[in-house]
Amino acid sequence: MIIGRMNPKVDDFLSKADKWREEFNKLRMIVLDSDLTEEVKWGVPCYTFKNKNVLLLHGFKEYCAVLFFKGALLNDADGILIRQTENVQASRQIRFTTVNEIASIETTLKVYVSEAIEIEKAGLEVDFKKNTEFAIPYELENKFDEIPSLKAAFEALTPGRQRAYILYFSSPKQSKTRESRIEKSIEQILNGKGLND
Repeated sequence: MIIGRMNPKVDDFLSKADKWREEFNKLRMIVLDSDLTEEVKWGVPCYTFKNKNVLLLHGFKEYCAVLFFKGALLNDADGILIRQTENVQASRQIRFTTVNEIASIETTLKVYVSEAIEIEKAGLEVDFKKNTEFAIPYELENKFDEIPSLKAAFEALTPGRQRAYILYFSSPKQSKTRESRIEKSIEQILNGKGLND
């Protein structure tokens, strides 16, 4: 039954995986024992329900992981979900370093996958923090006063782009560094571009 649901693009991804190949294969078999459709997005195996992203598999130097797009909504009874950084609002990971680790929680993992599908079926959404809930650094406020067109251009950006800039500008401890980052980004903002555009 699972074989017919395997996507050849994922086979190709796995054949080229230098690291975590066995772990990815094990996770793949667990995930395919559900109602999810196997695809490749962002260069990694991604699993969808009615064209909605539910989870993906990805690997890093230290671990491989299952990432649940709406992991913040999962009932994490076993306390195994990890929030990658404090700024991540919706997604959560379960990390692994061996096939045995995966096998030891296979039943639990299937429960989490089923719950993620139910969340999608119910149409539940993560309640994202509004950009107004992020403190705008005073260095940026000062620059807005100095260059009114900068404030207008910033407010015209999408909420995600605004949030990325606010987090980027706020992260340095020293005011001088925050000012430098803002200064280097002025033209990009005026051109309606995001931080990584």
